[in-house]
Amino acid sequence: MLLLGAASVVLLVCVACLLSIVQWRKRSGKGKMPEGPAPLPVVGNILQVKPKNLAKTLEKLSEKYGPVFSVQLGSTPVVVLSGYEVVKEALIDRADEFAARGHIPIGDRANKGLGIIFSNNEGWLQVRRFALTTLRNFGMGKRSIEERIQEEAEHLLEEITKTKSTIHF
Repeated sequence: MLLLGAASVVLLVCVACLLSIVQWRKRSGKGKMPEGPAPLPVVGNILQVKPKNLAKTLEKLSEKYGPVFSVQLGSTPVVVLSGYEVVKEALIDRADEFAARGHIPIGDRANKGLGIIFSNNEGWLQVRRFALTTLRNFGMGKRSIEERIQEEAEHLLEEITKTKSTIHF
């Protein structure tokens, strides 16, 4: 009778472990995220991604998993784009889909998610417009054409005086 009770407990523990693994895999985004190396439960892929040789490590992973793959840094999933064509498609051709920034918890604590650095989407756009307008009103980006012409004329005269001795007609 005692043996039957121990077998039930072992079976119950095995079923609980299997269910927790299934739930963990669902939460880790498999199926939604691009293919990548299998992450460890707590540390993710931090042991595989070496910070000192980050570019080489990611390049090797892109050779194995393709130009779009995912890694998990701690509990945070990260999608890596490798190669000119893929980055161009993401940032230029599909810019609206990739425009938002990830949620940064420290931004919420620091300034409630507002400001230029931690805000997102429409709020960020409004703050950016306001900041650029204000900075332009204070003279940012304004140089008169006369200053530019004088500066270029000085550079031209310097080049003429440098090459004066080498010109032969």
